Amino acid sequence: MRVLIEVVHIAIGLIAAALISAAAAWSYPRATGDIWLVGYACMIAVVLMGVGPVRRAFAEDKARLAGARPAGTEPRADG
Repeated sequence: MRVLIEVVHIAIGLIAAALISAAAAWSYPRATGDIWLVGYACMIAVVLMGVGPVRRAFAEDKARLAGARPAGTEPRADG
C-alpha cells in the first residue's frame, strides 16, 4: 500500500510539472523550447527524488507481509 501512495505522489509531481510547463509555455511562446527543457529536467528530478521513498516503502511493505517489523518501528519502552 505504501508503494502505491509513493507512486501516486510521483505521478502528481509529474502532472504538476507538466501543467506548470504548459502554462508557462502558453504565456511566453518565444521561450517555449527553453521552458519545456526546464520542465523535462524538473520531471526527471521528481522521478529521481521519488526512487528512495519508493524503495523504502517497498521494503516496509515486504517486511509487513513477511510478519517482521520494518526498521525504525520497534515499540517504545515508555509506552
